[in-house]
Amino acid sequence: MHAVLLSATSASPIRAVLAVLSGALAGAILLLAAPVAYAGGDGLVRQEVTFRGGGGLVLHGTVLSKDGAPGPKPGIVLVGGSGSGPREEYRQEAEAFARAGITTLVYDKRTVGYSLLHRDFRLLADDALAGVRLLQSRTGVNPRQVGLWGFSEGGWVAPLAAARSTDVAFVVTIGGSGYDPLRTQAWNLTTHLHHQGVDGPFRRTVAGPAAQFMGSTGLFPSAGYDPVPVLERLRRTPVLALWGEHDTQVPPQESARIFREALARAGNRHAVIGFVVGGAHNGHRTSDGFDRIGGPLFHGKKLGELAPRYAQTMTSWVQAVAAGLPPASSAAPAPGQALASTPVPGHAWYAWLAPALLLLGFAVYPVSALLRRGPVLRPVRWLAGLGLLAVVATVACSIAVFVAGNGAAAPVVWGRPALWLVAQGLAVAVVMSACVSAVALWRRRLTSSWVVWPRLAPVGLAAVGFVPWAVWWGVAS
Repeated sequence: MHAVLLSATSASPIRAVLAVLSGALAGAILLLAAPVAYAGGDGLVRQEVTFRGGGGLVLHGTVLSKDGAPGPKPGIVLVGGSGSGPREEYRQEAEAFARAGITTLVYDKRTVGYSLLHRDFRLLADDALAGVRLLQSRTGVNPRQVGLWGFSEGGWVAPLAAARSTDVAFVVTIGGSGYDPLRTQAWNLTTHLHHQGVDGPFRRTVAGPAAQFMGSTGLFPSAGYDPVPVLERLRRTPVLALWGEHDTQVPPQESARIFREALARAGNRHAVIGFVVGGAHNGHRTSDGFDRIGGPLFHGKKLGELAPRYAQTMTSWVQAVAAGLPPASSAAPAPGQALASTPVPGHAWYAWLAPALLLLGFAVYPVSALLRRGPVLRPVRWLAGLGLLAVVATVACSIAVFVAGNGAAAPVVWGRPALWLVAQGLAVAVVMSACVSAVALWRRRLTSSWVVWPRLAPVGLAAVGFVPWAVWWGVAS
C-alpha cells in the first residue's frame, strides 16, 4: 500500500516536469517553424511567408518593409506576368516599393492549375486577393490601403481581382494590354518578326489564319478574354496604368486608349494613364524595346535596371492615394507605335477542319497503294506526297512561332523564315504535280474508268481545295 502511494506521489512531479519540457519543446518547434524576419543590410526587412491562394494551393512569398518606418503603412501585392514567374523576377520593383515605405508582398506564381495550355485568370485573381488579405492582417499595415501591382498578364489579373473585391484599395499596371490575349500575342509576335526583318506576308499569316487556328483548336488558353468589361467595373478604384515607351509586347498606344476610354465610361475620376520614358515592356531600361540595359540576370537574360523615374512615379502615386489624395484622371501623350494590331479572325470550324480534310484527301492515295487497290500512277503519288508535306509545313511553320516564340522563324532568308520558303516551294510543287497528274490521267484514258475514281477523287478534291487554302494561309504569295 505504501509502495503504491509512494509511486503515485513521486509520479506527480515527474509528470509536471515532462509537461513543462514538452511545452518548451513545442514552443521551440513553433518558434523555428514561424516565419523569421531578417534585415538585409539595405534598410529593408524581409520575411518569408506562405499563404493559401485559389483552390487552397499553398503559395510562397516574401514580405518586404522599410526598417523602422512608422505605421500604419500602405501595402501592395505584386502580380507577375505570364510564365512560371518566380518572385526574383520582380525583386527590383519590390525593393523600390518597400524603400518608399510601402509594405510589399511578392510571391512565386502557381504552377498548379496554370500551364502552357491552361490559364484561368479568375484563379490567378484569387491568388492575388489572398495576398491582399495576408498584408491586411499584418501589424503595421493599413488594411484599408492595400492594393495590387500587375505586370503584363498581371495587367489582366489585377483589375479582375479589384473588380471582384472591395479589399483592393488601388491598382497599378505596367504593360497591361487592352486587347484579348490572342490578339495581344499576335501583335507581339509580328512586332518581333518585323524587327528580325520578316516581310509582311508571313506576318499577316501569323496574325491571321495561324492565330485563328490556335484559337479555334483551343491551343491558346484564354484566347478571347476581354479586359474591357472588367475595366468598366472599376468605378471607384484609383488606377495608375503605365506602359514602357518602347513596349514591344503589347500595343502601348492602343492599350492606353482602351484603358482610358473604358475607365472613363466607368466614371472613374482617378485613372492616370502614363508612359515610362526609356522603358521596355516591364518598365526597365532599354534602347529600343528589344534589349535591356543593366540590371540583374534572370534565367541567363538581363532584366534591365528600372528606367529613370519609373519607380518614383509608382511610389509617389501610391503614397498620394494612401494619404487620401488620389490624383485626378489624366492621360499623357502616347508615343508612336511601329505596327498597328489587327483583329484575329473569329473562331471557326473551317480553321482546323480545312487542313484536316486536305491531309485526309492527300493520304487516301498512298494508303490505298499500300493496300494494292488499283493501279499506282507515279504523278498522282507525287501529288499526294507533296500535298501532305505542303499542308504540314505550312501549318507547322506558322504555328511554331506561337508555340516556340518568334525565334522559331530563324533563319530569315529574303524576308521570310527559311522553313516558310520550303513550304512555299512545296505549294508550287503541289500545283505543278496536279497539272502533271491531270495530263497523265488524260493520256492514259483513265479519267473514264470508274475503278480508279474512288482512289483519285479524294486526292483530286484535295488538290483543288489546296489552292484557295494556300492563298488564305499566304503560302501561295
